[in-house]
Amino acid sequence: MLAIRRTAAAIAAVVVLGGCSMTDQGPGPGGRSDSRSQTAGAQSSGGSGSNRQEMRATQLAASGAIPSLGTTVFEPQQLPQFETTGTYVGQKVQELRGDLEDLKTQISDHNQRLQELRQRTRSAARGYHGNVGQINTRLQLGTTPGNPELVEMWNQARQRLGTVEQTVDDMNQLSNEVSSTTRLASYLLESVQAAYGLSGAVEKDHDQLAILEDSTNRTVVLIDRLANELSSDIARQNRYLQRERADLSTLSLAIKNGEFYGESLSNQAYGTPTPASSTGSSDRVGRDQPLVVIRFDQDNVDYEQPLYSAVRRVLDRRPEAGFDVVAVAPQGGQQSALGLSRARRQAERVLRALNEMGLPPSRVSLSATTSARANVNEVHVYVR
Repeated sequence: MLAIRRTAAAIAAVVVLGGCSMTDQGPGPGGRSDSRSQTAGAQSSGGSGSNRQEMRATQLAASGAIPSLGTTVFEPQQLPQFETTGTYVGQKVQELRGDLEDLKTQISDHNQRLQELRQRTRSAARGYHGNVGQINTRLQLGTTPGNPELVEMWNQARQRLGTVEQTVDDMNQLSNEVSSTTRLASYLLESVQAAYGLSGAVEKDHDQLAILEDSTNRTVVLIDRLANELSSDIARQNRYLQRERADLSTLSLAIKNGEFYGESLSNQAYGTPTPASSTGSSDRVGRDQPLVVIRFDQDNVDYEQPLYSAVRRVLDRRPEAGFDVVAVAPQGGQQSALGLSRARRQAERVLRALNEMGLPPSRVSLSATTSARANVNEVHVYVR
């Protein structure tokens, strides 16, 4: 019942004009339809959006999505024992063999740390998505704004995402160490190959050098593969963290308002945004049909959820879309300037809400104007 009451209150103040997100059609006779048709249109749009959001919440709750990390184990092969020949070259072979053993030990240590970091990442990510799934389920069912239980779950989720962030730092440090080991492996291979040119060797010395060269070559390939896969793991985790940080920010807004939104708009907004009109977005009032009209006819207007749904639907269909937020104040009277100033502050609140939902500032313009058609302060959102 709580969710139904909040939705009804939002529909009363926020008009989502269906069908206008894909076109810039002008308003009908009189500039807008009557209030009954507007409310019916909002209810129709909200219903389809609600179904999609319920599906999204179910998917999030059931999802165990974690960063896509590599699975290769990088364990070098052991060397056979070498028979001592007693020659100078034979002594050099034993030294090189010891160096190669040390190198293989370093790689084993790198591999062990990599596998531990991968496991720590997966464990933290599973816990994080568990928290997020619980929060979204509670929001979908309906809850109070700023519910402290959900705030605590959000803090736990943020802490677990912080663990993933720390593993990225640890992987970067490991990557630096692997780079040093890679240089050492290349130097060792050159030293083994140079040993063929030493005088005073017997056939067995060269046989052992051949074994060393082959093993060193395979070790160089192994450490290169480790470095490449580690680099890929870091890149995947950075992309994962960028996406989840944005979603976590949007989730914070959802908890604050006690409404389910979904993933951050920043994870949907891709492609080059359509630039703002050179004539100014305020000229669109009375000429173009807005995507959303928010009427500030009461102190507290719950507009965030309908606004999120409308913008999300546009970005699903037009990834390159930009948006114009226009403050509209009633025209005429001594209070006109004061009303315009207040309408602009209200539009700035709408703009901040869009940014908190993940819409990049580069995709939104802000302007203000007055209109004889407005009876109260309004904020219009247009698609471009």
